[in-house]
Amino acid sequence: MVQRNTWQRERVREALSDAPGFVSAQSLHATLRDENTGIGLATVYRALAGLAAQGDADSLQSPEGEALYRACSTSGHHHHLICRSCGRTVEIEASDVEQWARRTAESHGFSEAEHIVDIFGLCSDCTAARSSERVAD
Repeated sequence: MVQRNTWQRERVREALSDAPGFVSAQSLHATLRDENTGIGLATVYRALAGLAAQGDADSLQSPEGEALYRACSTSGHHHHLICRSCGRTVEIEASDVEQWARRTAESHGFSEAEHIVDIFGLCSDCTAARSSERVAD
């Protein structure tokens, strides 16, 4: 299904590009609501789903099970390092993972295998902040 390129969809795309990391549809909608755009939550969900389907946005499930979205800065298949504290995200290449996934699928008789690898941790800024908090205690 091809989505029309409406002003609402473009505004959702812009808001997603402005977000510092992965964000929920509800969070993005709150930003748009605060700007008095008049864009409804259902429109935000549809726009995000369309952007993800077209490869213009990454989508992942948070550890709590919520769908999160981020504007894609790399085309093609890639993986992410995601800070659990601030949400900072780095797109990474992982050729070793690609080879392992292909070999593992083939060894079990699978073809056309796909995978998603997202690594959650603490970025250097959040690690430093946490360390300085411990020293202050």
